[in-house]
Amino acid sequence: MRFIITIEQDEDGMVIAECPSVPGCISQGRTEQEALENIKDAIKQCLEVRAEKGMPLTVATREIEVLV
Repeated sequence: MRFIITIEQDEDGMVIAECPSVPGCISQGRTEQEALENIKDAIKQCLEVRAEKGMPLTVATREIEVLV
């Protein structure tokens, strides 16, 4: 499966990765590469738990335009 993730650096310098289509799926790393590897593991684990509980694996995400 392919997922879109977000990546940002927090105030302590850690790189935070989140997968918006899998609720609660967040991870981090000291580098972007480490955060990417960690979010892959987190996504797998989140999907396994959601499947075990009979929950939908993902939620719908949409792209919208907001004029600023």
